[in-house]
Amino acid sequence: MEFVTQEIQGKVYKLRGKAKVETSEAMLTADEIDYDEESGDAEARGNVYFRHFAGQEELWADRAEFNVNEEIGKFYGVRGQAPAKIEPRPGLLMSTNPFYFQAEWAEKFKNRYILYQGFVTNCKVPRPIWILRAPKFDIVPGQRAIAYRTWFRVKGLPLFYTPYFYKSLERQPRKSGFLSPSAGNSSRRGKMIGTGYYWAINRSYDLAYRSQLFTQRGFAHTVDLRGKPTQRSEFGAYLYGVNDRGRLLSDGSRIKEGGFFLAASGRAELGKGFLAYGAANYLSSFRFRQAFTETFNEAIFSEVQSVGVVAKHWSSFGLNIVTARKENFQSNLPGDRISVRRLPQVEFNSRDRLLTRKVLPVWVSLESTAGFLQRAQPRCQEYDEECSQEGRVTRAFVPRSDLAPRIMTALRWKDFSLLPYFSVRETFVGSSYDPERRIFLGSNIRRHARELGFDLVLPALAKVMQAPSWAGERMKHVIEPRASFRWVQGVDNFRNLIRFDETELLSNTKEVELSLTNRIYLKNRNETWEAISWQLVHKRYFDPTFGGAIVEGQRNVLLTGAQLTGYSFFSGPRRYSPLVSVFRASPNSNVGVEWRADYDPLFQRLTNSLISGDARISQFFISIGHGYVRGVEKVTPSFNQFRGLLGIGNESRRGWNAAFSAFYNFQTSLMDFAATQVTYNWDCCGLSFQYRRLGFRNDNIFQASFAIANIGSFGTLKRQERIF
Repeated sequence: MEFVTQEIQGKVYKLRGKAKVETSEAMLTADEIDYDEESGDAEARGNVYFRHFAGQEELWADRAEFNVNEEIGKFYGVRGQAPAKIEPRPGLLMSTNPFYFQAEWAEKFKNRYILYQGFVTNCKVPRPIWILRAPKFDIVPGQRAIAYRTWFRVKGLPLFYTPYFYKSLERQPRKSGFLSPSAGNSSRRGKMIGTGYYWAINRSYDLAYRSQLFTQRGFAHTVDLRGKPTQRSEFGAYLYGVNDRGRLLSDGSRIKEGGFFLAASGRAELGKGFLAYGAANYLSSFRFRQAFTETFNEAIFSEVQSVGVVAKHWSSFGLNIVTARKENFQSNLPGDRISVRRLPQVEFNSRDRLLTRKVLPVWVSLESTAGFLQRAQPRCQEYDEECSQEGRVTRAFVPRSDLAPRIMTALRWKDFSLLPYFSVRETFVGSSYDPERRIFLGSNIRRHARELGFDLVLPALAKVMQAPSWAGERMKHVIEPRASFRWVQGVDNFRNLIRFDETELLSNTKEVELSLTNRIYLKNRNETWEAISWQLVHKRYFDPTFGGAIVEGQRNVLLTGAQLTGYSFFSGPRRYSPLVSVFRASPNSNVGVEWRADYDPLFQRLTNSLISGDARISQFFISIGHGYVRGVEKVTPSFNQFRGLLGIGNESRRGWNAAFSAFYNFQTSLMDFAATQVTYNWDCCGLSFQYRRLGFRNDNIFQASFAIANIGSFGTLKRQERIF
């Protein structure tokens, strides 16, 4: 006890003037305190202050009745604060503000508080931005908070009412309950109104369901299931579907675009070094994705993959048992897709393994696969007179085996290195392809390929010099020349192989590859980084037809071209590849530029270009990109699109934050996608508005969300749809 003066009446101490009673658990101060040492009762009056050491809660009151032994009591005209638990995660507005509360009176029972006729907020008082006002709050610090007959108010304006509001205060909260409602507007789908329910099934499983009404289209349903059956296993499943009434056309008819998307993933440790993992994805139709997706990137993503793997890796070896399915949608027309399935496929591989060091070092490696596959082509179009519906799908289980051992050595002299290698590749496929009739056949096919080659690594030329004043202390320029030769023979049936994956892209070739790389390194104090690199790669082909694999006037995809650039360039026989240029620049950690381009000497022009750049200066950021393809008829379509992102701030910056993002198609003169987001963050909450224009489907969407620091947000603007 502390005091200025005191009066003792038996076991009762009457403390006056800066009175204080303190135990190992709590402290109570006031202008006056009457304390009964026998019962532990204390009555405090005037400028009452209470602090609980374990939970760090603080209360101020006009008057208090408190038992220091039982830690129970009542506080009148109370206000207080409790520290917030800060757990950073993506998309969550953060604040160091504690939770403030105020009530006409409050009761304390051990580690529990009950507030009457009050409010709770994490905004600074006396003028908080938002409050949760209720006649009764039941709070257990560190566990949960419950409010009854609650009004949520922003700037004094009541936004919504709920008879029961629950908020977990645990470190990893999980509690069943209704999710906050949301509302928005779309010019193509109408008003958007939704709500949902979260079910914490038990400590290892939970399920969330959300339903959303599109007034012009119908109901959308979202189901999200998660589970962790054991400490070494987990899974998740996601389902999104729309019961579509159809898009209303000008003549009064409707086009139905409903469907669903299913995604599931999981992993488990099986013991003895085996690991199982997988991801399954299914899309009912590409038209559904384009009609109901919320983002441009998802709308143009036409590939759906599913894979399941049981794997074990030891030493230099790896064993994989794979089941997989890949679908590529060619358009949004029904059935216009290509699908490839593996069920199952066994892969056994070995990285380069040192066999001997006598005379010369010798390394051996191995790639091998064996399994069953299936490929289905898109259905024939009405205008395709030569195509029949027969033979467009292989048998359900087409056997395929592929074995490719490889041996390599190294010859070194001073700074010169010659790395010769030799490999054979034996492939068996239980089905084949007829390129004339464009159908699959049941006859077997075998491939006996041999590959011989070497890599020549020449000495690198380097020079160290003084760096410019803006770049640092020192600069180093390095030139790295390299050459390689590759000869492949034995692929005499390239056009008869069914394209399941890159295994069938191997073709006969005799080629030389030359590359030259320039690198500039900067050093400032103890930090060194690659500021600029520029690589040029070119190939010379001595067999322009690649053993008859090339077909004049159509798109040809060969392994030699796919390994060089991501753009197809074989439209007929040729002796030279495009000159591939890759330029990267990063003068500091805030700026980065990359430019990939192909110059084709056959057409004497730049056939494709992809440039991107990102920069952040203080709170300003910019990201731009331009993709350009000058297509060749029947080989590659032309493409010309610009994307840009410009903004200031970030998701947690106080004050105004804004950003604009766009994708513009120069070929169609159409803004495929544009989004503008404006956010204002206070010290405790934030308000965001976003307008999105999806030009490819003529849809305007307005969304908003209100974020509460350290808690979360509610509204129609989802985290994955935000610009920042």
